[in-house]
Amino acid sequence: MPLSCLDPHTALIIIDLQQGIVALPLAHPADTVVANASRLLRAFRQHGRPVVLVNVAGVAPGRTDAPRRSGALPAGWSDLIADLDRQPTDHTVTKHTWGAFTGTDLHAYLQQNGVTQVVIAGISTSIGVESTARQAQELGLNVTLAVDAMTDMQLEAHQNSLTRIFPRLGETADTAQIIALLDQSSGAA
Repeated sequence: MPLSCLDPHTALIIIDLQQGIVALPLAHPADTVVANASRLLRAFRQHGRPVVLVNVAGVAPGRTDAPRRSGALPAGWSDLIADLDRQPTDHTVTKHTWGAFTGTDLHAYLQQNGVTQVVIAGISTSIGVESTARQAQELGLNVTLAVDAMTDMQLEAHQNSLTRIFPRLGETADTAQIIALLDQSSGAA
């Protein structure tokens, strides 16, 4: 469903734009994803809307069929990239699972700020972004997915999330559409 509106209390959540992940082989150029995420960050900050920067620093326990990395992560792997221009007003979340709500203070932070809608972007579309969107939707938040500010390691996984999963979780839009609605809803059109 195309983006219809932004609630007055909308937050931006940027997923896993960190050194180790943006350096991976991706389906779309990392520079484009980062540039669009940065545009969203500037717009949300300009309008005084909450910004959440999420990184991942491990994995949930449990057996999987997929091989897992053992041992410590490389130095700097989970450091947020400088392009995000982290500000003192940004809320940061370090997760150890796919979704940003499990085992973190994200839900409490959003509730304390009266947030009713989240705009989500980042890497990877089918893992961190989708898992966080699922959790947000389950918690009753309106969900918007910034489709040109995200990518995946696999194009097929990215496309599956965009075409099959996201329409069931919320609304989708590109960065320009989201910023235009943000400007409009803030009276700065």
